[in-house]
Amino acid sequence: MKQKMVVLSFLAVAFSCAGVLSAQTGSLNRVFTVNHIPIKMVFVKGGDMLLGCTADRDDSCKVREIPSHTVSLSDFYIGETEVTQAQWKAVMGSDNNPSYWKGNSLPVERVSWAECHRFVTRLNKYLAKELPEGYRFALPTEAQWEYASRGGLKSAGTRYAGSSDLKNVAWYYDNSDERTHDVRVKTANELGIFDMSGNVWEWCEDWYDENFYAENADWNNPMNVQETSYRVQRGGSWNYGASYSRCATRDRGSIHSRYEDCGFRVALVPF
Repeated sequence: MKQKMVVLSFLAVAFSCAGVLSAQTGSLNRVFTVNHIPIKMVFVKGGDMLLGCTADRDDSCKVREIPSHTVSLSDFYIGETEVTQAQWKAVMGSDNNPSYWKGNSLPVERVSWAECHRFVTRLNKYLAKELPEGYRFALPTEAQWEYASRGGLKSAGTRYAGSSDLKNVAWYYDNSDERTHDVRVKTANELGIFDMSGNVWEWCEDWYDENFYAENADWNNPMNVQETSYRVQRGGSWNYGASYSRCATRDRGSIHSRYEDCGFRVALVPF
């Protein structure tokens, strides 16, 4: 009887602790803090998904967005929001803010692809002891970006990130007053990720190749590593019309160029 009571007590404590843990985390998402500024990363369960443009789902297909193709992705995390100016300054220094429009909750912009990589490098150093084993911060691949924007395994098959009614989820040319806006104002997508359509373009890790979808043969965690003149940008911005905010839209930028409508979000990816 005494042994049974000990076992029951142990189980009670275990379940109690599990309950506390569940209440603290609430999900597989993770929150990291740098200089008192939180960076929330949304867990994205890997799987298979049809990416690229299809006429029925995405409309206005362009040559660089076809053919559609099924990718297989491993689990990863992606930023709940575009990197904000507060987050940028927490990592890069309080006097470092290249943005044209200033505001701690506004997305950082006028950052080149190369500068985003410096941010990621510093973030990995600051948080080295807190990262999940086998994961590191990086820019998302464009496959990871599109998969997350479409809602991953929870996708409702919408044209934009979280809706087929763009005004609900995005700041774009028709409603932006020609400027950036605070993150997390519009509705999130199925995974709880904000502003993957509109606000600012987002740098991805891949080199840009207009024919990548037509010529690539391996769609298992794909990334274009063949050097070209540009890197991939996704998501549209406050300065572009609705068609550019589609999840399927692909664009490009020179790695050293800075744009007032281009920022980025970070990913936490396996290596």
